[in-house]
Amino acid sequence: MQNASAYKTTEINTADRVRIISLMYDGAVNFINLAKERLQQGDLSGKGLYTGKATAVIGELASSLNMEAGGEIASNLKMLYDYILDRLLFANLHNNQAGYDEAIRVINILREGWKEMEKQQQSSVKQSEGILTAGVKV
Repeated sequence: MQNASAYKTTEINTADRVRIISLMYDGAVNFINLAKERLQQGDLSGKGLYTGKATAVIGELASSLNMEAGGEIASNLKMLYDYILDRLLFANLHNNQAGYDEAIRVINILREGWKEMEKQQQSSVKQSEGILTAGVKV
């Protein structure tokens, strides 16, 4: 387990910004799923703990937005992050699984967009490597 944690730390430290945002979405969904599990088990303190962790991730994503440079896209992302935070607060206060499900639904939509950007970046890197190594025995 310790090796997996070290690998994840190395992955995060060497990742680019698109990959980091994808990992943050993954983390938020994981924490929300853990909060839902705790809610189903009747573990309200555990539910609150994991809701807080998910809220912290989404809050960090929101605070990292550059509203001036990002224009309309940043503004729309901010509104979506605010909506997710609202759903998490509602779910936590009212022990409402549907609120958690809605937060996950919105995060998954955003996550798919970032995963697509990540794939495009990887494809561009591979093409660049192909150009650099064309005709050279590697």
